[in-house]
Amino acid sequence: MTERREVVRARGHENVSAEHASTFEVTSDDWLTPAGDCILAVEADRVPADFDEAFVEACRDEDATITAEVTVETDDGKTYEQTVTGRGHPDLTFENDRSHVGRTSDYVDDRTVLVGAEGAAADFDRELVAALADGASLTLTLTVE
Repeated sequence: MTERREVVRARGHENVSAEHASTFEVTSDDWLTPAGDCILAVEADRVPADFDEAFVEACRDEDATITAEVTVETDDGKTYEQTVTGRGHPDLTFENDRSHVGRTSDYVDDRTVLVGAEGAAADFDRELVAALADGASLTLTLTVE
């Protein structure tokens, strides 16, 4: 299968804590309360509903590997990178117009972009999380193969 890729740009927020044990999320919302402990970044420039149909179709294969590469860049030029790998699922719809959610479980809703993730928000490097809490920029690159 051909590798397909979607790129989303967002930014951190002072309330980023990344403490959730089973999900991670990037949202297009421009706000974040302390309760949103799975959220890594806000103001995403794209949402699942924007993704190319061929990408979405490829993600619906339960044998597909979906990789979420998170790159965080601070204003002073520091870069942090972390990769989380999961898999596709036949029920993925990519119809949500607000949020991208990676899940360690097999639960699927319209926000889900990958299941069976090898990690969640709580597993992200704490320096990367601190940079996001300081408002660093984030690039989420989703690749399916």
